[in-house]
Amino acid sequence: MDWNKEEIKQLKTLGNPDKIQSFLDSIDYNPNYECRSPRLVMKKRSAHCFEGALFAAAALQFIGYKPLIIDMKAVNDDDHVIAVFKENGRWGAVAKSNFTSLRYREPVYKSVRELIMSYFDFFFNTDGFKSLRSYSRPFDLTFFDSRNWATTDEDLEYIGDKIESLHHYPVATKGMISKLYIASDTMMKAGLLGSKPEGLFKPKK
Repeated sequence: MDWNKEEIKQLKTLGNPDKIQSFLDSIDYNPNYECRSPRLVMKKRSAHCFEGALFAAAALQFIGYKPLIIDMKAVNDDDHVIAVFKENGRWGAVAKSNFTSLRYREPVYKSVRELIMSYFDFFFNTDGFKSLRSYSRPFDLTFFDSRNWATTDEDLEYIGDKIESLHHYPVATKGMISKLYIASDTMMKAGLLGSKPEGLFKPKK
């Protein structure tokens, strides 16, 4: 990747997945409908979920991991995109979200499905409706290296289109979904701790 000296200096401070997550937690949530590159995330110091996942993937690649992202589809809610990594055969994740419970996961999960299911009970909209329905396989962003996805000024919506088109695996049957309970008030408050109104899905009444 065509990182400049200042960017390399900053990326060197993010030497493990936990530090990458801490960086994402420290920057503002971008409420705008756009998809900026990791370079622009570093410059603007803000990111929404998708931009955060791309930044995390680029930062993970810088320290030797594959730049992998997973798309998580929802109903009556925003989809969520996470960057995933593997250590000693186990999966973990780094993510940007206004919901505190939809961010980092330690690399302790045996499979991608096990990792994704760790988000299920915490994936709800502002009415407490549990909304996660399916997920994609990990997508390797080196597929787009020829377009300099990490450092370009180009909008990266085309990456979103690509992961949207991938096969998605259901997380539950219709029967299971019909019996889901609304998230408790305590869970809602915990998930929204420190969050700002922008970027939060508000279902239509």
